[in-house]
Amino acid sequence: MLEERLKLYDQIVAGTKRFERKGKTIPYTSANGYMFSLLNKDSELGIRLPKEKAEKFREKHNSPGPFKSHGAVMRDYVKIPDALLDQPELILKYLEDSYDYVMSLPPK
Repeated sequence: MLEERLKLYDQIVAGTKRFERKGKTIPYTSANGYMFSLLNKDSELGIRLPKEKAEKFREKHNSPGPFKSHGAVMRDYVKIPDALLDQPELILKYLEDSYDYVMSLPPK
């Protein structure tokens, strides 16, 4: 399953020229010193969103529970539900919102 999700994640990220996927063992995106998406070891995709957008996302898409990586809850992240995985364009929109969000934060 990880290989399928990695292929999908790469396909989604390839849909923009604004950022690229990083990480050899833990695939992620980052900008301005902040990670803003991550494919965890359980093959779950998490995207970092501002609090208001994260709450709306969870309600609209019935996002299951908190997003975790290495046993830690990733603050400000939403878990992308399996039902959305067949909508890469929509996931890319959220990923670009996430990029805009981290670019609005003070650089690390």
